[in-house]
Amino acid sequence: MAEKQLDSLFYDTLKDIYYAERKILKALPKMARGAQSKEVKAAFEKHRGETETHVERLQQVFEILGKRAQGKTCPAIDGIVEEGEEILDEYKGSPALDAGLISAAQAVEHYEITRYGTLRRWAQELGLKEAVQLFDQTLAEEKKTDEALTGLADISANQKAKAA
Repeated sequence: MAEKQLDSLFYDTLKDIYYAERKILKALPKMARGAQSKEVKAAFEKHRGETETHVERLQQVFEILGKRAQGKTCPAIDGIVEEGEEILDEYKGSPALDAGLISAAQAVEHYEITRYGTLRRWAQELGLKEAVQLFDQTLAEEKKTDEALTGLADISANQKAKAA
C-alpha cells in the first residue's frame, strides 16, 4: 500500500465535509418546518442559504486540487442528523422542541467548525492559499451561526422548554 501523506488526508477530509454539507442541506428544510418559533425557523432557513454557499466553496477547493467534487460517506454527520430527526419525532408539539432542535443544530455546527478548522490548517501546510481563504470565510460563518443559535437558546428556547 502506498504511503498516505497530508495531501491524501486533506483530500479524504474534504470529501467528508462535502458529503456532510450536502446532507445538512437536505436536513435543514425539515428542521425549519418542525421548528415552533419564527426565529428558529428563520435561523434554519438562513443557514440553508449559507450552506449552499459552503458547498460552492468546497467545489472551488476541489477545482484548485484538479479533482472532481465528490463526497465520502460521513458516519459522524449521519449520526448527528439522525439525532436531530429523533428530536423532531420525540418532541413534536413539546415546548422543548426548539431547544432540542437548536442543540442538534449546534452539534452540526461544532462538527463543521472542527472540520473546517482542520482543513484550513492543512491547506496552509500544503501551500493552498486560495483554499485557506475559502475555509476562512466558511469558518467565520459557521462560528457566527453557532453564536446565533446560542443566542436563540438563551433568549427564548431554553426558557420555554423549562417553563413548561
